[in-house]
Amino acid sequence: MKVPSEWANTTIHHVLLKEIGASKALIQKWNSAKAIKKNDQIADLNHKLQFGDRLSLHLFKNEDFGVLPEYEQIEVLYEDDHLLIVNKEAGIDTHPNHPEQKGTLANRVAFYYQMNGLQIKVRHIHRLDKDTSGAIIFAKNDLAQTLLDQALEQRNVKRTYIAIVEGRLPHSKGKIDQPIGRDRHHATRRRVSPKGQKAVTHYVVKQYLPSDNLAIVSLQLDTGRTHQIRVHLSSIGHPIIGDELYGGKKGLISRQALHAAKLSLLHPITGEKIEVRAQFPTDMLPFITDTIATTI
Repeated sequence: MKVPSEWANTTIHHVLLKEIGASKALIQKWNSAKAIKKNDQIADLNHKLQFGDRLSLHLFKNEDFGVLPEYEQIEVLYEDDHLLIVNKEAGIDTHPNHPEQKGTLANRVAFYYQMNGLQIKVRHIHRLDKDTSGAIIFAKNDLAQTLLDQALEQRNVKRTYIAIVEGRLPHSKGKIDQPIGRDRHHATRRRVSPKGQKAVTHYVVKQYLPSDNLAIVSLQLDTGRTHQIRVHLSSIGHPIIGDELYGGKKGLISRQALHAAKLSLLHPITGEKIEVRAQFPTDMLPFITDTIATTI
């Protein structure tokens, strides 16, 4: 990149930290690997830049995938040199719990990279529960990962979920602001708890289906607690159908009817707005009208 006038007389370290947004740990990693250059020479972080200098980073280097590649098709929603967004199907984990595990979305992404000549680490930016479907972001380099992590923490990545829940909600929209903690009586379940972590879920009722006494609800999160949407909806008496862990009705669908339907974010490198929609899985389609699918 060519150094603009407003960066003149500032150090390389300052530019990388304050202007580019890299973390101190990442800058040190680049420095140790001699990945930072000024005018095609290995750079000293304390050197000051001048207008017109060329500052370059070696971002695209060969790395271990970090997981075992495994052939399975993936549905790509968006891809460029810095990020990949895919539509995860229900029934698979986002990533392995140990290096030798297979059968996860990350394993499939590793194979996708391999088949496209990319030797890079599989970096998921967020995750979805095993039985939740929808859009997930992967970063293709460490700078994109750092910037996307920051955007997620600052709530600049907008994730819209669609859930099918039991009953008719009393309000067309609302906010559930209830802390969530572990359930000491169950290894994996969470519950609303005064001693839990802050958790905020916003919801909008998109449609009520009187014949089935079900509601289609759109949700967005201010926080990202484990099972947050599932816990919050169950806590107000409207569990997601199929979600047996939190009291959801059985028989209508074989897993919780929850789908990460839309992602909106600013590109971590270019700043352009990216908005993707993840097609609904077939098991939710009987409940989803065309109007809902196209207006999320």
